[in-house]
Amino acid sequence: MKLERRSEKIASLPKFIVRVGRYAMYAFVLILISLAIGMVGYHWIADLNWIDSLYMSSMILTGMGPVSPITCNTGKLFSSFYALYSGVAFLSCTAVFFAPIFHRIMHILHLDEED
Repeated sequence: MKLERRSEKIASLPKFIVRVGRYAMYAFVLILISLAIGMVGYHWIADLNWIDSLYMSSMILTGMGPVSPITCNTGKLFSSFYALYSGVAFLSCTAVFFAPIFHRIMHILHLDEED
C-alpha cells in the first residue's frame, strides 16, 4: 500500500483508478470479515438462524441498530461487544476506502507551481 511521496510526481489516472479499486477491495474484505464475525456470533451465541444473524450483523455493522430481540445474557454481551467493534470497523473501512482519494487531493494541493 505504497503511495507516492510529496517530492514524487502524482500518479497517472489509470494507476490511481487501480489504486482506488485495490483499496476498495481491502475495505470490502474487512467488511466481509466483520460481517462473518457477527453472523457466526449471533448464530452460535445468540441462537439466531443464519438469515436473522446476517440481518442483525448487517444492521449493527452499518450503525442502524438491533432488529432481533436477544433473550440470553451471553447473546446480549456478544451484541454489546460486536456493536462496539462495529463502530470502529466501519470507520476503519471508510478510512481505508477514502485514503487514496484524500492522498491524491492533498498531493495535488501541495504541488509546486513549476510542476
